[in-house]
Formats: sequence, structure tokens, C-alpha cells
Amino acid sequence: MDREFMTSADILAAVRAVVNECIGRQVGDEESLVSSGLIDSLMILRLISEIELKLDAHIETATIQPDDFDTIALAVETVERTIQSA
Repeated sequence: MDREFMTSADILAAVRAVVNECIGRQVGDEESLVSSGLIDSLMILRLISEIELKLDAHIETATIQPDDFDTIALAVETVERTIQSA
């Protein structure tokens, strides 16, 4: 997907799909993921990899912290901030 034409809705849909698939159930956009123990740091790496594949883009991980993926909403903000077209 070309970053120039990628919308926030596209990113939200991709993040939701990947998180729900990795966790094995639907998760609300504001539901705690990291602080509740649903995902750990290794799962975050998997989420990033799967989101990159789904969006055909690179997510710069140098400044990402686990809390950046504590909710789907925070993950979307993080992806929007760090994404680079592949």
C-alpha cells in the first residue's frame, strides 16, 4: 500500500486485524494490551512485523517503547508517526 494514499482508517484496520489475530480474540481500541499482560515485548515485535507486511511499509522501531502498543489506538498513533513506505 502506498504511504501517500494510506489513510488513518487503513492503518487502524490493519492494526486491529493484526492485534485480534495475534491475541486470538477481538480487542477494543482502548483496551489495555501491554499493561494487562495480553501482549509482551516479543509479541510487539511480531505485531510490528505483521503490520509491516499488511501495509507493505517499514515501521521505524528505534524510538518505539512497549507502552506505544498498550492499546490499538496508541499503536495506530505509533504506526502513523513511524511508518516509512517500503
